[in-house]
Amino acid sequence: MTTYLERKLDVPEENLDVVVLGGGTGGYVAAIRAAQLGLQVAVVEQGKIGGTCLHKGCIPSKALLRSAEVYSTAKRAAEFGVEHSAPGFNLGKAMERKQKVVSQLHKGVQFLMKKHNIQVYEGIGRLMGPSIFSPQAGAVSVEFANGESQILSGRYTLVATGSRAKTLPGLDIDGHRVITSDHALEAESLPQSILIVGAGAIGVEWASLYSDLGVQVTLVEFLPHILPLEDEEIAAEAARALKKRGVKILTNAKVLPDTLIKNAAEVTISVDTGGTQKQLSAEKLFVAVGREPVTDNIGLEATEIELNRGIIQVDKDYRTKEGNIFAIGDVIGGLQLAHVAAHEGIHAVEVMANLHPEAIDYSMISKCTYSRPEVASVGLTEQQAAEQGHEVKTGKFQFRANGKALVFGEADGFVKIVADKVTDDILGVHMVGPHVTDMITEAGLARVLNATPWEVAGTVHPHPTLSEAMGEAALAVDGMAIHG
Repeated sequence: MTTYLERKLDVPEENLDVVVLGGGTGGYVAAIRAAQLGLQVAVVEQGKIGGTCLHKGCIPSKALLRSAEVYSTAKRAAEFGVEHSAPGFNLGKAMERKQKVVSQLHKGVQFLMKKHNIQVYEGIGRLMGPSIFSPQAGAVSVEFANGESQILSGRYTLVATGSRAKTLPGLDIDGHRVITSDHALEAESLPQSILIVGAGAIGVEWASLYSDLGVQVTLVEFLPHILPLEDEEIAAEAARALKKRGVKILTNAKVLPDTLIKNAAEVTISVDTGGTQKQLSAEKLFVAVGREPVTDNIGLEATEIELNRGIIQVDKDYRTKEGNIFAIGDVIGGLQLAHVAAHEGIHAVEVMANLHPEAIDYSMISKCTYSRPEVASVGLTEQQAAEQGHEVKTGKFQFRANGKALVFGEADGFVKIVADKVTDDILGVHMVGPHVTDMITEAGLARVLNATPWEVAGTVHPHPTLSEAMGEAALAVDGMAIHG
């Protein structure tokens, strides 16, 4: 057996410019951009390249959501003139398809690593302090599964270790009765009923998926409405659509972990709603209360890097207190989204390459929820705009007046544009309805270009398309919608 000292590298470790700790979306995208800029890069990933998004998050969950959507459509096939026997749902086949999609994308990322001559080390990486290997903190010690280890030292280190599902204090995850999305993505059977704690994007997506598959769903949210980061009208419409499909929704409800009871058949827990306790029971309890950064056991104690509630503190260029160590993605808090991490990674390595990129404006970044109906937004909500002192005007257009939505048979929802009465600038765009996660980019571009509703309305939207709803909502801001 060769030792790590004898192992030959495509990129000699003494010539590395950047060592990326974490091979998720943020990490591998940053590595590719660094390689494009002529930097010599290595990536350290404990699991598989692609990280949580590819293997345990974005991609597999959306693959299952698509299976649930197809099943739901199949049950309505007679509406479209398609006659067949009653469809059934095969979870095993859906899981196989999910894994096929993940595997194909995984191979694609592996190819990109080879294409750009990026060395990938599969092992546990930890930051090291100043040593003989590096006069400054930031060298990375890699521990391989076979017990061997290796030290990588570059001019810069990028921490992109991502996040993991978190829970409430006292609400212990056992993977059987009390689960997270990690367990749901590997399930071999569907429960008859499920109680989902947390109605953010993850909770709402799984509530939608389970309800489409015939599971009795109860969705519990501590805050006044589901999807707390979204415009209140949008959240209310999403809640209405879910309730119409049989999802029970409790808001302003505080889960009481110390009341949790698990037995062979179900789990029972109480929630406090305005001083009144209510007991809820289901076959499984799904915890969807957000994600926490993975900053433990990565060697931060050997550095001067500062943490605040487990979140790595960085400046606008994602530089930590250790000048040669940068951090991006879920470990720095903010919007915990794969596309955010990717662009933070690109920015960080461009700083390393002395390109002086502009700071990311997070108000320009779109958020998406892949439930049925879908939800997407960019910019300020109506309430946020008013709180920031804007004199607000809004325009809305319902999908039930859109020809393509009716053709699809998915006409719930609307597009809402929030604008400034004085400047006419678009402050935010909010959507709930069919395929709005694919439509939101037009709104994102409008924000980047500081567009007005008039300019969006002046863009000819082809007919019949769902995008016409964006043009009509822009007209509606000034009371000129044609079909509304």
